[in-house]
Amino acid sequence: MTNATTASATTQVAINDIGSAEDFLAAVEKTLKFFNDGDIIDGEIVKIDRDEVLLDVGYKTEGVIPSRELSIKHDVNPDDVVKVGDHIEALVLQKEDKEGRLILSKKRAQYERAWGDVEQVKENDGVVKGTVIEVVKGGLILDIGLRGFLPASLIELRRVRDLTPYLGQELEAKILELDKNRNNVVLSRRALLEETQSATRAQFLNGLHKGQVRKGQVSSIVNFGAFVDLGGVDGLVHVSELSWKHIDHASEVVEVGQEVTVEVLEVDLDRERVSLSLKATQEDPWQVFARTHQIGQITPGKVTKLVPFGAFVRVADGIEGLVHISELSHKHVEMAEQVVSVGEELFVRVIDIDLDRRRISLSLKQANDMVDPNGTEFDPSLYGMTTEYDENGEYKFPEGFDPETNQWLEGYDEAREAWEQEYATAQARWEQHKEQVAKAIEAEANAEEAAPAGASSSSSFSSTETGGAGALADDEALAALREKLAGS
Repeated sequence: MTNATTASATTQVAINDIGSAEDFLAAVEKTLKFFNDGDIIDGEIVKIDRDEVLLDVGYKTEGVIPSRELSIKHDVNPDDVVKVGDHIEALVLQKEDKEGRLILSKKRAQYERAWGDVEQVKENDGVVKGTVIEVVKGGLILDIGLRGFLPASLIELRRVRDLTPYLGQELEAKILELDKNRNNVVLSRRALLEETQSATRAQFLNGLHKGQVRKGQVSSIVNFGAFVDLGGVDGLVHVSELSWKHIDHASEVVEVGQEVTVEVLEVDLDRERVSLSLKATQEDPWQVFARTHQIGQITPGKVTKLVPFGAFVRVADGIEGLVHISELSHKHVEMAEQVVSVGEELFVRVIDIDLDRRRISLSLKQANDMVDPNGTEFDPSLYGMTTEYDENGEYKFPEGFDPETNQWLEGYDEAREAWEQEYATAQARWEQHKEQVAKAIEAEANAEEAAPAGASSSSSFSSTETGGAGALADDEALAALREKLAGS
């Protein structure tokens, strides 16, 4: 029994297949990794602390990545960058510090890898893509594997004032400057946009043709006109093409951001310039006036200028007609100032419309002859109300109106409202015109009473300053006007 026990105790339970102690140490050495400062190695995250991360790289101890060496972002939380079990690359900063630790840097490894890629992109005139991680003075910082600086002036085609909205956005940009020694990378998104826009612009311009009508938005206003964005291409509306009436500055007609409809006048492909017109898309006010006014109609106006041969009266926006001096009064008139004054509002009769020469002839005396200040017979067609007649000269009643019952049919409420409004406007003009004539008659009567015995009746009417449109100035007022004109 003792012999069996002894035999059992001495039974070989393992085979020494390593060899000597030296051989064993050599085998252990083979399982360890060897590297130098500056090498890039890979490993697995095994622990995350607030100020550092431990990385198993197969070395005799875990490597330490200080939190500041985790990302190119400043003041990051390690948990936001890596997770336990992640396999990452790190650059050896120090093989052994004072405490014998292996100090690594994830961001430096990323930097070295990225720098080679960025150099390749720069060489090929390519594009880099990165997320905006910081807004700094003068621009943005993009994470392109390293910190790329995008100046504010190079973010968009036009300078951007507020950069905050770009935080977190992924942007593409061209590389302008690259200096590894200074760790300097300058980017330009504008250069990329200009390249893209140039190709798009050429395609867009080729699709533009004279006479086309396009919608756009006013992008800027200058002294000589306004620029309109047609959708990537700006065209110029010269100040002369903004309105049918005379204007001194584009701001009188449009404002930045306003949606407008314009007509293409000219496309210069070589100079990449587009000429546009805003007024071409609007009906000529002279055509409108001719369409809405008839010869013989009475219309309100305002005296804008007095000349030796008469007075100009504005009868519509941008349209002035001439009341010849012979059409101011039945009395002899030497100067328009005897009858009317600048700024005076009055009613005149349309006696001629010349669209080709853009001229309108008006008459004050005929307008006053056509109305009895005490009359009750009202003709709305004389005061701008639309009237239509059939081929037999019969008046055409508006649709929805029954002439037999003098009633409007059901379902024509809008037409009735519009007709009644038009009628009311014409009637109001008639009443105002009667007041104008009544004042003129009263002024003439007062002047006759005040005139000295033997004075010529042709010059014995009161001044227009009494409020009587169409009344002549007296001798004293006329002499003062002559003296004033002679002095000027």
